[in-house]
Amino acid sequence: MGGFKKFLLRGNIVELAVAVIVGATFSGLVQALVTDLVTPLIGAVTGGRQPNFAEYSFTINGSRFKYGDFLNHLVTFMVIAAVVYWLVVAPMTRLIHLFDRDQAATTQQCPECLSDIPSEARRCAHCTAELVPESEKPR
Repeated sequence: MGGFKKFLLRGNIVELAVAVIVGATFSGLVQALVTDLVTPLIGAVTGGRQPNFAEYSFTINGSRFKYGDFLNHLVTFMVIAAVVYWLVVAPMTRLIHLFDRDQAATTQQCPECLSDIPSEARRCAHCTAELVPESEKPR
């Protein structure tokens, strides 16, 4: 029982549980955004009709292929992917880039092997070339 208790109280399990809960909530939020705002917007652009391909199908030897249902899921996936990209991924990428710009000032490129090294390094950790730290370079 002690091992099970230790397993449950590890930080990774708690972080994973929080990530799953936040992910499920975020999924509901994105679904609501697409269903309540984006899909009606598509309907307004297309003349009040929201795209629905569910009835499109064909039959071969008694087997019915509902390609329209697949198209509905494909369109839904593409809309959700676009919304997630433009509302989550693109802003986060810009935010990370802003933070990386500050971090980039703490590194320099080795003139010998072109590896990224700390600005104050006196020797490259990759090729062992001797360097002059940024603080000691003449301006």
